[in-house]
Amino acid sequence: MLTTADGGLLLFRVQDVPVLLAPSWWVGSLVVVVLYQPLVDRLLPGASAATSWVLAAAFAVLLGLSVLAHELGHCVVALRMGIPVRRLRLFLLGGLSEVARTPRRPGQEGLIAAAGPVVSVLLAAFCGLLMFAVPPDGAVWLLVAECAVANLAVGVFNLLPGLPLDGGRMLRAGVWAVTGRRASGTRAAVVGGGIVAAGLLVWATVGMVSSSEDRWLRLGVCVVTAWFVAAGAASELAADANRGWPEGLAVTELTRPVLQLPAESPVSDALAAAAGRGVVLVRADGVAAGLLDEGAAERLAETSPQAPAELAAEPIRAETVLLASEPGEEIAERVRETAAWQFLVVDDEGRPAGVLRREDLRSALSARRVR
Repeated sequence: MLTTADGGLLLFRVQDVPVLLAPSWWVGSLVVVVLYQPLVDRLLPGASAATSWVLAAAFAVLLGLSVLAHELGHCVVALRMGIPVRRLRLFLLGGLSEVARTPRRPGQEGLIAAAGPVVSVLLAAFCGLLMFAVPPDGAVWLLVAECAVANLAVGVFNLLPGLPLDGGRMLRAGVWAVTGRRASGTRAAVVGGGIVAAGLLVWATVGMVSSSEDRWLRLGVCVVTAWFVAAGAASELAADANRGWPEGLAVTELTRPVLQLPAESPVSDALAAAAGRGVVLVRADGVAAGLLDEGAAERLAETSPQAPAELAAEPIRAETVLLASEPGEEIAERVRETAAWQFLVVDDEGRPAGVLRREDLRSALSARRVR
């Protein structure tokens, strides 16, 4: 049974990744049906009004399924690479596989981006071959042709070299691989996104001026898509600016000194010893019980000052341990992706080197960007 979820209607799950249908998809599909129906009348002369409306609706559904297959390609490849995906969402004339973290290498980004167009082009080729097995000039032939066109359109359009399209992500991966800087790839792909948006508007204008048969369908699709591309490119540029790491800034400059205390220490004593430092609480067997959560410790100390500090410990998880020698951009990315307010920083031998607090990182990055 279908249930509602954040971001739309839950259709199904792929390896625990929810596939959602956003409310805007219905609006986009209705627009496609209304604009495509007159074109069906010209492609299939003699068809009844009911048949033309049904075929127009079928095209909208096939377009949605084409986008779904395209996004599933991205999703499956990302999961195979060990990159988690939050959700897959279909919306107004498009779709999006929301990966939970940025690919660490340009090759990963390039392969994930290419997976969608490959699926679309293969489906278009299959439907193109199927057209030869179906009697021509009938409703079934037109449906197969619609499926071929829908997949080809989705695949080819997404290969255009501009963010947020797959071609833009492939361009970013290429520039990233050559320059070693992801930000350089993003800037190049954002420029490409602006060119793609402008090209769509020009194509729509040409259709109106030349009174093309599909001019209204072209106008509606191009205007909405150009807006989507322009907004997506701007969003990618902003996200990359937030992701950036200022040159010359070492993570050790942001870490607070770390202090190790027995886990059974009274929470009031642990608070007094902290004094703005990070505190690693260690059990008698030498195993770390966690990092002292100062907020929880203060609340516990108000009622039970002699309680073991371990009761106010925040567990140390793999995702909350940072390597001091890691690139700054990867550290900033990890902090953004992880639901924790402090992180244990260790040296190459695994020894505690300090504690990085989310608020300290945010303040430092904001200050550097303002300069």
